[in-house]
Amino acid sequence: MPVARMLQQVVGQMPGRPACGCWTSAPLARFLGTSPRQIPADANFYSSSFSGTDQPRVLITGGLGQLGVGLANFLRKRFGKDNVILSDIRKPPDHIFHSGPFIYSDILDYKNLREIVVNNRITWLFHYSALLSAIGEANVSLARAVNITGLHNVLDVAAEHNLRLFVPSTIGAFGPTSPRNPTPDICIQRPRTIYGVSKVHAELMGEYYHYRYGLDFRCLRYPGIISADSQPGGGTTDYAVQIFHDAVKNGKFECNLKSSTRLPMMYIDDCLRATLEVMEAPAESLSMRTYNVNAMSFTPEDLAQELLKHIPEFQITYNVDSVRQAIADSWPMNFDDSNARKDWGWKHDFDLPELVTTMLNFHGSDTRVAQAN
Repeated sequence: MPVARMLQQVVGQMPGRPACGCWTSAPLARFLGTSPRQIPADANFYSSSFSGTDQPRVLITGGLGQLGVGLANFLRKRFGKDNVILSDIRKPPDHIFHSGPFIYSDILDYKNLREIVVNNRITWLFHYSALLSAIGEANVSLARAVNITGLHNVLDVAAEHNLRLFVPSTIGAFGPTSPRNPTPDICIQRPRTIYGVSKVHAELMGEYYHYRYGLDFRCLRYPGIISADSQPGGGTTDYAVQIFHDAVKNGKFECNLKSSTRLPMMYIDDCLRATLEVMEAPAESLSMRTYNVNAMSFTPEDLAQELLKHIPEFQITYNVDSVRQAIADSWPMNFDDSNARKDWGWKHDFDLPELVTTMLNFHGSDTRVAQAN
């Protein structure tokens, strides 16, 4: 195939490992993101359908990130503990390892990924392995490998084995030339980070595999996700998580974005529910394969003012990180998610006041919250 030969020539010029030395040299197919078999031009795959009584067999890649553990717990309550397998290349903490099935999975190793799907009879795959915005800019070669090459492996495995595939996208899939307030589902997308570029690539490749091979691909563009039980993971919106840790511990917070930087946000419970709802939605109800979802939109100043209602002594200062600020300034200020609400009934539960109360309660500020209320 001409394209395959061209890719081989390009990859042949690549060094054996990224500059970070995160893994040793590997076979060519691993970096190409192609399976040992080539998908024939006339291939036509169709995802398995599930009856109301069937339980999916779920694999979550990148499971030790901000969302993976929460999604696993959420899905295990719905489908049973043994039907949801969490995976990562890192060693899990004891409480995660003992909470349900956990296995090693390297998305850059096609053979490993394929064996997991076959041996565990996987039917749904949630692909969360990715380097986020700020981390990706610090190591572009690694982000390219994980976010793009890894995606190719996942797409091939999902198509070959008739999986229902979910790949999250992001507000970072838009750029400074996109309409920002609000940002619709379909508009110009010219992101300026490797994270954003890789997510646009994921959206388009997923839709291509759907229309070309019948892959049941589903994707949500997440806003900034705020969760109480995980540490910030290197994203530009992570200030909205760190602020609660620091407010409870120290009573003050130094923000790396300008006070007026408005971005769309969502509490993790809404995020997980939206993810399951779009996966369970009948295929005929989906007018598109990639949807915006949103809950609220606020600035660091808005968040600080809401925190002050609960912690009157709280103080916020600003030390702007130019890289993160430039990223935030290129992103949507607000998401138009009207198609998700119309097609499959999306509706969020948490606005800013509920978000702040919930986060402070989790972090041990029950007394302060009760006194304020």
